[in-house]
Amino acid sequence: MRKDVLNHGDTKTRRFNPLRAFASPKGAASPWFSRLLLWLPVLIFLLSTFFFPLSKILSLTFDPNTLTNLNNLLVARNSLFFTFYQAILSTLLTFALGLPAAILFSKFNFRGKSLLRALTAVPFMLPTVVVAAAFNSLFSYKVTGSMLQVFNLQPSTFYFLLILTAHTFYNTSIVIRIVGNAISRLDPKLEASARVLGADTIHVWEDVIFPILRPSLLAAALLVFMFDFTSFGVILLLGGSQFATLEVEIYIRALQLPNLNLAALLSVIQLLFTLIFSILYSRTINQVQTQTAPRFSQARSPKTLRERIFVFTVYCSLFTFFLLPLLSLPIRSLTRLEPDRGQRNEVQYGFTTDYYQELFVNRRGSLFYVPPVQAAANSLGFAGITVILSLVLGYPAAYALAKPTRLEKFLDPFLMLPLGASAVMMGLGFIISFGRLIASPFFIPIAHTLIALPFVIRTLQPALASIPERLRQAATTLGASPLRVWQTVDFPILSRATLSAATFAFTVSLGEFGATLLITRPEYPTIPIAISRFLSQPGGLNYGQAMAMATVLMLLTTLSILLIEKLRFNNAGEL
Repeated sequence: MRKDVLNHGDTKTRRFNPLRAFASPKGAASPWFSRLLLWLPVLIFLLSTFFFPLSKILSLTFDPNTLTNLNNLLVARNSLFFTFYQAILSTLLTFALGLPAAILFSKFNFRGKSLLRALTAVPFMLPTVVVAAAFNSLFSYKVTGSMLQVFNLQPSTFYFLLILTAHTFYNTSIVIRIVGNAISRLDPKLEASARVLGADTIHVWEDVIFPILRPSLLAAALLVFMFDFTSFGVILLLGGSQFATLEVEIYIRALQLPNLNLAALLSVIQLLFTLIFSILYSRTINQVQTQTAPRFSQARSPKTLRERIFVFTVYCSLFTFFLLPLLSLPIRSLTRLEPDRGQRNEVQYGFTTDYYQELFVNRRGSLFYVPPVQAAANSLGFAGITVILSLVLGYPAAYALAKPTRLEKFLDPFLMLPLGASAVMMGLGFIISFGRLIASPFFIPIAHTLIALPFVIRTLQPALASIPERLRQAATTLGASPLRVWQTVDFPILSRATLSAATFAFTVSLGEFGATLLITRPEYPTIPIAISRFLSQPGGLNYGQAMAMATVLMLLTTLSILLIEKLRFNNAGEL
């Protein structure tokens, strides 16, 4: 039976209450009021920085007459169909790779496990411009032309497959974490008992394992599908406008072929579907968390020949699939594929550090030139502010969600909405809503916090829910004050989860691109914005500089992921 996270009215087991200052003189506050206070910071933040700008831009651009325009309805139908089509295929491919990987990491120990796990997590934190750049550098024009001839593919088919592969590349980590965490908590006695009763492998899976893993599988599928459904940068940079998903069509109709009425209609459609997916995901992830149990199955070294073949095959597949695109970035950033200055016809191939050196040279004499060190400092500063904002806003909401009531079940899906909102419409909404205030660089970490907040809450929530009540009761019985109980019981358990959540927020902020594309100032660029600037300019030198900046960002992200992996086994965090 679930108890209120604040445990009001319990005089025997007093514990630290973050809202005690708001209690009545008799020391009792109504449960609904206390929970509302927990939600108040994040609600104010979302209302002022998400719902208000979005509603303002939609109110100015949405026209009901758009619903009677057959051409607009046809565009909306085609883009919605293709969005679902590519998202379904991407999700299936992600599970085809993610499920064996989840089994590998949860069941077996092998050399390089932590490094490989970090390698699979890095793409999820990289900005889409970097992921697209990695695949562009891996599949050059010559490689693409050769593959089209060998496999007899049309260019559109090849680039569509490349988009699906890129989605699999950065979403596989979701399946590994959610499903792998569930597999690692399976009680081996259940399988042993089923086999003693005569069940074979198929019946053990159907009757014992699958019913337990079903919520985790569904939660991972919904989250992967939602990210594929709202994909923008990868599709635009790898496939172009010929692959018009909802998000790409919004970008085209808002900035390239101005039709703001149609862009608003598409934004509303995308937001409605995102809300539906968020509701389903919230209900499913709550089922996963109610099944949370101690880790029963300990990872071990493969023993049988079948296990060794499985470990070797999956290990090599993962290592090759994830390393090649990431390795192509530093290789391309150190390889000259353009003519030397003054030589128009001859191309000099070979090792070079010119692209890194050119990052510090303002050859165009641009007034808005910012050296990469300053761009990196901007990114680190914005990431630090994002961490503080995310933790301050995320902790109260995570406290409330640790023991959810009807209020939490209603509000929980709205936390995921910023992940599915159109970045273009949100940027326009910020500009219209805040006017000259948008010139302040402080709006960049606010936009980053909108994206990082769901990850922070999902990391803190299971840790808060896992704190044993008996430990608090024992500390109170021994005479500890509520503050002392929090210091000796809660904080040691939450410290690692807090550091892991902070690292998540920090890494998400480092790689965020879409949320800041329209509101960033030329004098305050982040690393992803600097990469985008280089990619938007012609010439091999600019492309090489983009690869150099992407390599720097990839290294920073990898270090952050390694820190998360170091803390993972002592933290129950979920995506």
